[in-house]
Order: sequence, then structure tokens, then C-alpha cells
Amino acid sequence: MKVLVAPDKFKGSLTAAEVASAVAAGLADGHPGVAVQALPVADGGDGTVDAAVAAGFERVRVPARGPTGALVMASYAVRGDTAVVELAEASGLHRLPGPLSPLTATSAGTGDVIAAAVAAGCRRIVLGVGGSACTDGGAGMLTALGARLSDAAGRELPFGGAALAQVASLDVAELSEVDIELACDVDNPLYGPRGAAFVYGPQKGASPEDVKTLDAALRHWASVAGPEFASRPGAGAAGGVGFAAMAVLGARMRPGIALLLDLLGFESALAGASLVVTGEGSLDRQTLSGKAPAGVARAAAAAGIPCVAVSGRCLLSPAELAEAGISAAYALTDLEPDPARCMAEAAPLLRRLSRHIATDHLGR
Repeated sequence: MKVLVAPDKFKGSLTAAEVASAVAAGLADGHPGVAVQALPVADGGDGTVDAAVAAGFERVRVPARGPTGALVMASYAVRGDTAVVELAEASGLHRLPGPLSPLTATSAGTGDVIAAAVAAGCRRIVLGVGGSACTDGGAGMLTALGARLSDAAGRELPFGGAALAQVASLDVAELSEVDIELACDVDNPLYGPRGAAFVYGPQKGASPEDVKTLDAALRHWASVAGPEFASRPGAGAAGGVGFAAMAVLGARMRPGIALLLDLLGFESALAGASLVVTGEGSLDRQTLSGKAPAGVARAAAAAGIPCVAVSGRCLLSPAELAEAGISAAYALTDLEPDPARCMAEAAPLLRRLSRHIATDHLGR
């Protein structure tokens, strides 16, 4: 009997690989001799590079500019001529050295990482967008790849989304040619009530006035860089990085989990499995909107293989779980009602929880 364990991370507690390891140990406790294959997954957000490395990609560390422009050490994953770049590695909220910087934070570091991968010989870039600290319409990323943004006087623009209100020209003559696939699980346009500034700006420290400033700047930026792309689903991803990638770099967008499952070899790993275990820290309404567990469950169902999920907490009803293709859910809060203890003792609790999965689904 084979079980494929393909979870996302438990954010703030366990990496996807650590989740998979704890589940595998619990399954073996409950059903000695079971064959377990671990395939940590991600949907394009933070943890995407880690998932690729766990699947056999090589980690490459490179210097890049963080959201404030200060240098950080970021990494990408490479196999053959394909690189997996995670925007949050260089441009994520966790990279801010101090207070949030909604008006000036930049995506330049993401461009630095892409440029390093291209210089190393990579020809295909899978860019996971999520968890960004910036709302700069991807302008920083473009400048790191050779583009030049100027104001009406011909001066280069400073970093950040607010400065986009002054952009008068975009010069792409020196822009690096890059084949990019966007792994994205949001469908927001670039600007407007559902756009990058209004929906995600407050999470990045933007006040109501900042949101209006950023939204107007993004609207103006779109008029220069490609107005026909501004309303495309995903243009507002990662503070508008999705827009810049599609409008200027010719990137193709795919649902994050679908792209990552293909990249990680999920279909091959599924062969011979009689059960799939997936999961993430919180199973909730967002899970149903294309997050990793829903994507894994969908792929398992297409192969006729049942899927169960583990989580820190589960806020979905049995009907909602069934709609997502998940036949049963097991939460750490089933064992320990204290959320703080669930976070602190996630691995041993998850191992205990997985013994119940073995009993319920693998027999004796």
C-alpha cells in the first residue's frame, strides 16, 4: 500500500517538508510497512522554492535588493534550464528590516534573482507571486532586468508605487529576454476596487490615503506600460508584478498549484497510490479558491484516488470539504484546543493525528 503525502506548509509553524515528514512518521506508526512518498507542494507563495528543492531542484543563493533596496541573500531553485523564483524570497514582507513601506517598497530584488538565473543559463523562469511587500506595479522588477522608467524631464524614477504617478516613458531597449510562467492564485486586476492597492495595500501598511495614491499611480502606470493588460485576471498579483510580467515580459499565467504540481512531478508520484494526504495550516474559504490542498485534491480525484487533509485548524464544513474533493479533514485542534500549543508542538501533534488517518483509511 502506498500513500502520497503532498502538503503545503503550516505557516509560522512547519515547512511543507516538515509537515510531510511528521505525517509520514504518523502513518508508519499506525500502519507499519506502509510505503509513503513525500512530495511537499506550494501554490506560488512563500515556500515555493523550498518545495522545488524538496522535489530535486538545486538551491542557488544570490544577493538581491530587498523591499527597501538594502541587499539580502535570496535563493532560487534550478533543474536543467528551468529556475523557480519565489517573489517573497527578495521582495516579501518578511524582508522589511523595519516598518512597512507601502509607498516606496520595490520589487527590484525579484528582478535581481531572475537576472541571476538567466545569467546562469536558465531559459525558463517559473515565478511564484505572493507575499510581496510592494505595490510598485512590477516596475522595480523591470528596472532590474534592464528597463528604464523616466519622468517627463527624463529622470529615472525612484523606487516604489507612489513614484509611478510621474512615469512618462518606459524604455525596454535593454530589457533582458526572459521566458516567464507566472504561478498565481489570485485573479485581481491591477487597479480599481478589486485591484492591488485596494485589496492588498492595507496588508502592506497602506493607509486609506496611501491606497488612493497607489491606485491612481498604478492606473497611470498602466496607461504607459500596457492598458489592455490592466484588467486581466492576476494583473494585481504581488502589488502589480503580475501586470508587469504579462504586459512587458510576455509572461503566461497559470493557477499556481496546477503549475507547481506539473513542475514537481505530481502525476508520476501519484502512480500506485491508494491514498493522498494533503494539507495546510488553515483549511478555510481561501482553500477553496485554488490553494494547494484544493489543487492536490482535484488532481487526486481526477486519478480516482481518495484524498484527506491535515491542518492546524479546519473551518470548512463536511460539504465544503467534499466539494473540494477532500473526503476527511484532521486538525491539530482536534487534539489540542489551545492554538498556541498547536503552533509550538505542531510536529508531534501532527504525527499523533496521522496515526488516526492510518487507522481510518489504511486498515490494520
